[in-house]
Amino acid sequence: MMGLFLLSSLSGCKDRTQTKTTVSDPNASEAISESNKGQAFIEDDESTPNVLQIALKSPEHSTLVTAVQAAALENSLVNAGPLMVFAPTNEAFDVLPEGTVQDLLKPENKDALANILKYHVTPGNYSKDFLKKFKKLGQANNQNVPVETKGDDVFVGGAKIIASIPAGNGIVHVVDKVILPPTQ
Repeated sequence: MMGLFLLSSLSGCKDRTQTKTTVSDPNASEAISESNKGQAFIEDDESTPNVLQIALKSPEHSTLVTAVQAAALENSLVNAGPLMVFAPTNEAFDVLPEGTVQDLLKPENKDALANILKYHVTPGNYSKDFLKKFKKLGQANNQNVPVETKGDDVFVGGAKIIASIPAGNGIVHVVDKVILPPTQ
């Protein structure tokens, strides 16, 4: 459904070599491309993967990764955190109305896309079981998302948590639905 126009540039970041510049080079800042700036592109083979690295390595989250890149939120997802990311699968994006994802990926819709993606992130590092104690969570877009428990299942904004993956800067809860913020 969604093109992977930026995924290929980041998915192999571990094997990518970066341009080295010297102090005597007056054009040093031009030698580093815009896509290689920020802490999202620092390589580290020893630490536990952060939430962005987990998404980058997951074939089930390529649509989410493309959206994160289109919204230029990569550096936000590698912050020290802790961050809880509710990560919709590719299948979750596929059930959105036809054309929704493609429309959101357009540069003129970057702010709307960022708002939706930030609605999938909250500060904290809570397990699925601990989330059962909550009625709502404050999200990174400054809105609240409801939390509901049905038996052993936890739903955040109507999306069911189907897996949880610890990250170096928090936790990734894989969800079966894209969580859309309420319209204002």
